[in-house]
Amino acid sequence: MQVIDKSADGLNREFNVVVPATAIEAKVVSRLNEVGRQVKLPGFRPGKVPMKLLRSRFGNEVRGEILESTINESTQAALTEKALKPALQPKVELVTFEEGKDLEFSVKLEVLPEIQDGADLANLELNRPVTSVTDEELDKAVQDFLKSRRTTETVTETRAAKTGDALVIDFVGSIDGVEFEGGKGSDAHLELGAGQFIPGFEEQLIGAKAGDSKVVNVTFPADYGAKDLAGKAASFKVDVKELKTYVTPELTDAVVKEMGDESVDAFKTRMRGFLQQNYDGASRLRVKRQLLDKLAEGHTFPVPRGMVDVEFDAIWRQMEQVVKNGQLDPEDAGKSEDELKAEYRGIAERRVRLGLLLSDIGQKNNITVAQEDLSKAITQEAFRYPGQEAAVVEFYQRNPQALESLRAPIFEEKVVDFIISKAKVTDQSVSVEELMRDPDEAEEAAADTAKPKKKAKANKSPA
Repeated sequence: MQVIDKSADGLNREFNVVVPATAIEAKVVSRLNEVGRQVKLPGFRPGKVPMKLLRSRFGNEVRGEILESTINESTQAALTEKALKPALQPKVELVTFEEGKDLEFSVKLEVLPEIQDGADLANLELNRPVTSVTDEELDKAVQDFLKSRRTTETVTETRAAKTGDALVIDFVGSIDGVEFEGGKGSDAHLELGAGQFIPGFEEQLIGAKAGDSKVVNVTFPADYGAKDLAGKAASFKVDVKELKTYVTPELTDAVVKEMGDESVDAFKTRMRGFLQQNYDGASRLRVKRQLLDKLAEGHTFPVPRGMVDVEFDAIWRQMEQVVKNGQLDPEDAGKSEDELKAEYRGIAERRVRLGLLLSDIGQKNNITVAQEDLSKAITQEAFRYPGQEAAVVEFYQRNPQALESLRAPIFEEKVVDFIISKAKVTDQSVSVEELMRDPDEAEEAAADTAKPKKKAKANKSPA
């Protein structure tokens, strides 16, 4: 086999591979002999079929098979010989392949960039926002839990409905006297003050009594999900069938035992731990975002165009769906398609660069994904589909590609944890509101940094 360099431009490589005709012929003869030992032809015992007849009957098929296997094997051998790491599948084109002549084919590819050891992890400075669960927050969480287990009782006395009550209603909505689709309901439970219906609807039913009929006039919000209703005035005929009041249970050992806790104290301890876990998770996300920003700022190595194209195509498909659903960010509404594509291509390039950088750091520090990590991820996925857990587990066991899709984010998180463990991390006490605030909003509050949505997309996991 001979490898002939054609060009090297940046990350692009092109070379031709020549495989001698004698090597091709030897493979063809060997394969035909295998066929001859297996095939049954009239008048011949297996293994006794003349080579001339085998060539006549199976020659073209065998040569095609040998062509494919030789190209694959030779391409891999050439890549190994030249120590090239393809970014994507190389593009192979046949130059010559005639019987009795050498096989020649061209290989075009982009290679992964060489990343210098420029990530000084020990000197990387990160601020970690931290907060602890207060007694007030725990009490609120407990009350929310009790509220989720509340029941209703029918009010037998005749009295007016007030905020916090529930009404059982039938309603029919119309616009300009014409009923509209989705505007009718029967035996609907409406909690007054909960904001479940269109703004202004519930307020007009405060003071209603069981048996009352009322007309409620409202205007659908301009950003209402159904475009044919958005911004339009509507009238609802409402029949109040029942007035109910909510009954919230007290926090007792009996109540929490239904949740698997032995006592109220044990329940509160678990609830506090759950809240703290959420806070710690939010804190880590904020640190990870800082980390990705600093890594992106400190590395400008070239990235394979093909990988950027793949990432951009995925982003743009999402963008087209956003436009179709009428959910385009106001900041993007006045921009041309070319302007948007340029911005989102920059985001795609950033994601690819960060992905390559994290992969390089992980490989250089021997970070791996163990089978235990994958098993845990599969279990977590299975829990997302109650009643179908066994099917989900079997799906991943039977589909290596799907299993690999779990490996990438696990690897990324392990690399991020490794970097954080090496960096200079300073804990900064913050309020719960500040911790849970969208990072882009937090930045804008501190300094007028536009394009929060863009930054959120840019900081999306590169895995």
